[in-house]
Amino acid sequence: MSEKQQQQQLHPLFLLPQLHLNNLTHNLSCQLRPWQRSFHFWSRAIDIYAGYKMFQVRVSFEKDVKKQEEMWEKQHQVAADKIYDMCTHLGGFFLKIAQIVGKPDLAPAPWVKRLVTLCDQSPATPYQTLKIVLEDELGRDINDIFERFDLEPLGSASIAQVHRARLRGDKDDVVVKVQHPGVQDIMMTDIHNLQAFALFMQKTDVKFDLYSITKEMEKQIGYEFDFRREADSMQRIRNFLYENNKRSPVLVPRVIRNMVTRKVLVMEYMDGVSIMKLGDEIAKRGIDPNGKLATAAKRKILKSLTLACGQMILKSGFFHADPHPGNILIGKGSEVILLDYGQVKELPKKLRVGYANLVLALADGDILRTNESFRELGIETSIKCESEIQQQDMFKMVQQLFDTKMSPGDPMLHPFSDDSLDKKVGVQAFPEELFSVLRTVQLLRGLSVGLGINYSCAEQWRPFAKEALNKG
Repeated sequence: MSEKQQQQQLHPLFLLPQLHLNNLTHNLSCQLRPWQRSFHFWSRAIDIYAGYKMFQVRVSFEKDVKKQEEMWEKQHQVAADKIYDMCTHLGGFFLKIAQIVGKPDLAPAPWVKRLVTLCDQSPATPYQTLKIVLEDELGRDINDIFERFDLEPLGSASIAQVHRARLRGDKDDVVVKVQHPGVQDIMMTDIHNLQAFALFMQKTDVKFDLYSITKEMEKQIGYEFDFRREADSMQRIRNFLYENNKRSPVLVPRVIRNMVTRKVLVMEYMDGVSIMKLGDEIAKRGIDPNGKLATAAKRKILKSLTLACGQMILKSGFFHADPHPGNILIGKGSEVILLDYGQVKELPKKLRVGYANLVLALADGDILRTNESFRELGIETSIKCESEIQQQDMFKMVQQLFDTKMSPGDPMLHPFSDDSLDKKVGVQAFPEELFSVLRTVQLLRGLSVGLGINYSCAEQWRPFAKEALNKG
């Protein structure tokens, strides 16, 4: 099997979600008290970490490189199963962590194959419980509001779930987003535990400022519990993209303004298939997944999403900050539908201009200017870049963090690899506000791996970066 075929098998675009959790599991995880959740997390996290540390001692006695690789593969599989079990048992914030970590160029392959199944199917809240939230928030009986309300959710995420419905007197369907009861306390407990674990990891094995990243995640997730804010953000991004393009590169649902509360959000229904099921959809239509037609559709999807992200980040500075495959649908004509605006980010002008400098340097392949721009963003590293090799290592890491272009043989960014770039470079301080930009680039990078299309988002963003610098 070729490397490309292996990547396609591992990536979300070519895997069907396999997670089938019942309501009982969800209810039990929600009923755990904060100290119980903390105990479950730490006992499992320490078990996974200790397993790797003991394994590193065992594998050091094996001199055969091929046998070492086989041993690592088995160890990663054991850890992947344990991480999966922890995420499914606890739910909440750990489902978001699975979305971030489960990338083919970031985590070991067994992790990706296991965690990718958690991307778009969290346990659903039972309808009777959801009905209470709906009627309490909207102040009316659900039957007086909706002509039809599908009991089976379209999808369920860590904070809310969505149902297809039709308002009384309307001819078009809508999507009703409803917050899971009690989810805010659960999420905050989880993220505080993760922050403590991040501090521990960056003092031991991971040479990257994980704590700053978790602090930014805490701030961003705190916004997600007010759907009124999400509605405003969705409308603002929709207006920007639709007004700045003859045809918006991505479609954004329209908010039903008189149907928005803190825990309920009603929006336009847009028909599409999850990008995670794109491979199946292509096969279902009898199209050769490696043929010209499929490749053209994949390029169009990637170009549309890249264009939208570049415009939001570099032209507006206000952008979608929770990009993962579960938030992307593909329409019948390969249109990209971007969902879920609970997490958005507004970059300060100085940081946006600084990032524009970095984009241009990456697009030009200028090693020295890239490394200078990287540091000017406030990123501190342990490497001093005093030699040509150090300069190249730094450039490769910046490229892997902030561009989608991939070069053969580049070292990985995960801490279990001996030649990992994060160990060579050592990121000691990373601005919290840049984490959302990083996540966006990493989404595009992961999609490019899954689609088998190697391209540079920095090159596509060159005109937006120039415009940002010209306007100052």
